Amino acid sequence: MIKPNFRFAIALLVWSLLLAALSTAAGVDSLFVEERKVTELAPGVYTIRHADPFPGWVNGNTTVIIGEREVLVVDSCQFSYVAQEDIAQIRQWTSKPVRWLVNTHWHQDHNADNVQYAREFPGLAIVSHPATREMIETTSPYFKSEVVSQAGTLREKLTKRLESGKTDDGQPLSEEKRKQAQQRLEQVERIVASLKDFELVLPTVTFERELRIDLGNREVRVMHLGRGNTAGDVVIYLPKEKILMSGDLLVSPVPFTFDGYPVEWIETLEKIDRLDADVIVPGHGEVMRDKTYLHLVMEMMKSVVAQVHEKLRQDHDVPLDKVKKAVDLQPFVERFSGGDKNTAEFFTYDIREKFVELVYNEAKQR
Repeated sequence: MIKPNFRFAIALLVWSLLLAALSTAAGVDSLFVEERKVTELAPGVYTIRHADPFPGWVNGNTTVIIGEREVLVVDSCQFSYVAQEDIAQIRQWTSKPVRWLVNTHWHQDHNADNVQYAREFPGLAIVSHPATREMIETTSPYFKSEVVSQAGTLREKLTKRLESGKTDDGQPLSEEKRKQAQQRLEQVERIVASLKDFELVLPTVTFERELRIDLGNREVRVMHLGRGNTAGDVVIYLPKEKILMSGDLLVSPVPFTFDGYPVEWIETLEKIDRLDADVIVPGHGEVMRDKTYLHLVMEMMKSVVAQVHEKLRQDHDVPLDKVKKAVDLQPFVERFSGGDKNTAEFFTYDIREKFVELVYNEAKQR
């Protein structure tokens, strides 16, 4: 049986195997980020959108906030070479020390590189909600073995493709696809090699509701607004600059709903909506310059929750598979995918197979 704590990692692995078979049509960049991108949000505030190793394996966004005295970083990624590149970039921006590192939640693509920051910046304070610290401590001992297991599956698949010279459906492998498979195989080996640098480093500062940090003429508010994607989600808010980092409470272009507390998630998003923010940095995806996407996610979640609850009101013993088939996602597919086939397929898989199950199980426990 798969440990519940690894629902997120296993779901992404399943999707990576599905997505690997799809063409890289125009628009797939929205799901698979091929190039590292830095965006300056305000003077001294930068967000790094990291390149993903390959479809289905992801790196979360990292935000760097520089004050007059010190620096705060939001999320540390999961592979050592990614964090090392970020740290080198930070040192180009400023000579001030990184004194604070915030882990927005427990998923390892946001915190497995805590060790890199702790090594480079003595006296670093790593901040999280207590539930996040507990989950990092619980799941991180299995991090290496889980990644090695996933890497082994992908290595076998890519090696078979290269040796056979055929795609998964038996078609001849084009030169472009052969190069792509070779590059991804090399990336697998790079990821496995990077695990030698992994060491569990837990948050050193925890808080229940809010922590206010002065970086020197720059106030940062770290807040737990409620459960959502995980039990310990926190957001980071710059009130003067009106910038908010959401962690995986918001992910674009399609939410990651492999874990979570659906009803409370909606309530937490409503609290985010009430904050005066002109810029939102999601846990993954492009920087948002308004709340349009936030409102779309809230609308979709409310619709799914209402539909599932209605099915259970009609028949409390209705099986999950029947509920999944009955939920109507059509009003949202185009709005999330923008017409891109890969994004549409991921949205349908994610919401119908994962979020509906979360809503169903939550409601059945009441």
